[in-house]
Amino acid sequence: MTPTTSDRQPPMIDASACAGCPMHNPGQLQRLGVDMTDWDYVIALAGNPNVGKSTVFNALTGLRQHTGNWPGKTVTRAEGGFVYDGARYKIVDLPGTYSLLSTSLDEQVARDFILFGRPDVTIVVVDATRLERNLNLALQVLAITDRAVICLNLVDEAERSGLLVDDRRLARDLGVPVVPTAARQNRGLDELLAAVNEVATGRFVGRPHRVQSQAAGVGRAVDELTAQLATAFPGLPNARWVALRLLDGDESIIRAVRSGELGELGHQEQIMLEVVR
Repeated sequence: MTPTTSDRQPPMIDASACAGCPMHNPGQLQRLGVDMTDWDYVIALAGNPNVGKSTVFNALTGLRQHTGNWPGKTVTRAEGGFVYDGARYKIVDLPGTYSLLSTSLDEQVARDFILFGRPDVTIVVVDATRLERNLNLALQVLAITDRAVICLNLVDEAERSGLLVDDRRLARDLGVPVVPTAARQNRGLDELLAAVNEVATGRFVGRPHRVQSQAAGVGRAVDELTAQLATAFPGLPNARWVALRLLDGDESIIRAVRSGELGELGHQEQIMLEVVR
């Protein structure tokens, strides 16, 4: 007997198929590769060489990236995109560097983008097996911005070496989220995305640890120089950090002040940010 329309049962739907759909699970990662036609937030990806930064980048964007040079520079940049929790992110892979003290072109590019471009979040990838060496860059980034997340990568290698990093204690000490990951195995990436989303949306406000000089008179000199910079270059982001670099004899910053270029850097990096976006 052929069933009538009223007798037919609705087709069974596999619930597991919907579980992976971004429409039903807005917190899930959707890789965009090089499709970056629109965005809500810009993420900077920083780290020392050989910490797995490119692996993190590829895991988030889907192994595809747009590459090109920074305007006026021979340094290559890579960009990609992803969607998470309903928001579109563009991620910019900064040159791998050990420092932001601008002794090389790579360091200058990374520093200027974080300082003057002011991305919504900076992810600092550190190697869990060489944490002490990597924290130098992390602390320099935190001296510039409180909108940061530490990606404690290569925890699988650390575990094989018998090393255990207390990520919760490290997060308390640094004042920003610290997320253990093993990017090659996609381990910890969900937690990393959640932390980035919290910082980008302002639901988490970082209070980073910043090294304070104990030298007599340095604090007063920094305060006075900061006020002078703010007057000479209105709108200069993080004038206090720039003052510290001047007192430390940073030649590139000194030249930028003398030539007046410092006032243009913020404008140039904002244009760069719009190009990136």
